[in-house]
Amino acid sequence: MSDFSLALNEDQLQIQKWVHDFAEDVVRPAAEEWDEREEFPWPIVEEAAKIGLYSFDFMANAMMGDASGLTLPLALEELFWGDAGIGLAIFGSGLAAAGIAGNGTPEQMMEWVPQCYGTPDKIALGAFCVSEPDAGSDVSSLRTRAVYDEAKDEWVLNGTKAWITNGGIADVHVVVAAVDPELKGRGQASFIVPPGTAGLSQGQKYKKHGIRASHTAEVVLDDVRVPGSCLLGGKDKLDEKLAKAREAMNKPKHATSGKQPAMSTFEATRPAVGAQAIGIARAAYEYALQYAQDRKAFGKPIIMNQAIAFTLADMATEIDAARLLVWRAAWMARNAEYRNAEGSMSKLKAGRVAVWVTERAIQILGGYGYVREYPVERFHRDAKIYDIFEGTEQIQQLVIARAISGLRIE
Repeated sequence: MSDFSLALNEDQLQIQKWVHDFAEDVVRPAAEEWDEREEFPWPIVEEAAKIGLYSFDFMANAMMGDASGLTLPLALEELFWGDAGIGLAIFGSGLAAAGIAGNGTPEQMMEWVPQCYGTPDKIALGAFCVSEPDAGSDVSSLRTRAVYDEAKDEWVLNGTKAWITNGGIADVHVVVAAVDPELKGRGQASFIVPPGTAGLSQGQKYKKHGIRASHTAEVVLDDVRVPGSCLLGGKDKLDEKLAKAREAMNKPKHATSGKQPAMSTFEATRPAVGAQAIGIARAAYEYALQYAQDRKAFGKPIIMNQAIAFTLADMATEIDAARLLVWRAAWMARNAEYRNAEGSMSKLKAGRVAVWVTERAIQILGGYGYVREYPVERFHRDAKIYDIFEGTEQIQQLVIARAISGLRIE
């Protein structure tokens, strides 16, 4: 086990600079264009693949080769400092990879995670499909069904997924579906839908408030048949889990009873999502700080006014506080079990900070902050999703409340 430390090693410092340079030289100059186009930025992802940033090797080393757990948050903060929409286009496949790693066997992980990325010459994408039109925060109420065809050793999937990053354009879709709806969250399983599988199609593509370079769409599953080997974790493990869940149906419910496939993925990725939010907040803070030093009013830089200076001081403090929570949660996720929902704490705080800091940045720029000629309005639009996706602000509070109380708070 690695001792908890905020000191970055030489490799981490080099990765931090490497990703920052890419964000500064490649991502930022393209950010406004792809935000306006609202299209997946294939050329930028291709550039990321060429240098090895978009790759299975980088994700494997960052997630499993780093005992401190800090390498991935470092990289994400720097990339999302460049632009959140493009950053999510580059790292969106990571959620599918995490879903496979969190629920699959080692053999399934080695087979399918590389296929979420492809090669620099032939890029592939992954998508993690959980949310539905009527089941966002309440993942225990999924309507997408998976029925086992024992004669063919195949699973048949039917349903519609909503708000899916890379949905429909991905090569590998990881789908969470209900196997036994009566068991709710404990009756669910995750499935790989291989590239080119018949019956999977893209539904509507969403026109979003922010992160507009990231592709977000519905995924429609119409009698999608996948081999039995595509059940993550295997059928024996699923049957054992379902049997235990049925036995426990009439027993008192506790906050820690049962683990949903979607939740096991989100628990692992929440510090990473928090790091993305911090990158956006830092970009807005740095821009506002430079503006306040350059902009003059009443004969002096506006930072000389306490109202501006104190706001910037609070912005810097909140960003550092959020980063410390993210780093602690990332270390705990890599080295130990969460004790009191530290992953949710880090995501809750980082999301709130990103929204508040970017809003303050607009205020410091005044009218200029409200127009698209300046990037802070885009930072603010991008930040808002961090109060919503991968568990809303209120869901994070619920998870934390259950953890600290030991009660099934509803």
